[in-house]
Amino acid sequence: MRILKIITFIVLGLCVLALLVFFGGWLYYTTKFPVDEKAYPAYVGYINQETAVLNNSYQLCDPEAIYHVHHGASEKGYAGNKKQFKETLLLNYKNNNYTDSGYLNFRFLVTCEGKPGWFEIIQVDTNYNKTQFSEELVSQLLALTAQAKHWNIISFNDAPVDYYMYVSYKLQNGEIVEILP
Repeated sequence: MRILKIITFIVLGLCVLALLVFFGGWLYYTTKFPVDEKAYPAYVGYINQETAVLNNSYQLCDPEAIYHVHHGASEKGYAGNKKQFKETLLLNYKNNNYTDSGYLNFRFLVTCEGKPGWFEIIQVDTNYNKTQFSEELVSQLLALTAQAKHWNIISFNDAPVDYYMYVSYKLQNGEIVEILP
């Protein structure tokens, strides 16, 4: 009789636990915040192919599966390491009397072959308001950033993949004072 009571309590406990899990899952999926498809028509990390720069140079391996879209590949993306990238870039960058200050941001994709393309360029001043930097400065940093020798081939499940990357240049009077990330 005592064993029967113990088994009954265990079965009842498991049923209550199963109901809680089911109800929690149902609640999670039915009460999620709705997404405003008009305001946010694409996923995080989306780069519009119509407005992207250098978007016809290479083919993506799998346009439906781009990795690191939430935060970029960061340190994994740099060939060698970030220090080498920074040194090479600063060695080749020429400040042609630019007076621009703020952040020049490049969001882009790197193919499974390590070739960058599909650049979106975002320019903001030191107060984070949209601005326009010197066209020559932007072109020079785009050309330096877009060199394939700077970017790794990243693998997932032993297969090379396309990935999202970004680089931000902090500028003061045309000088690069910091490269992020």
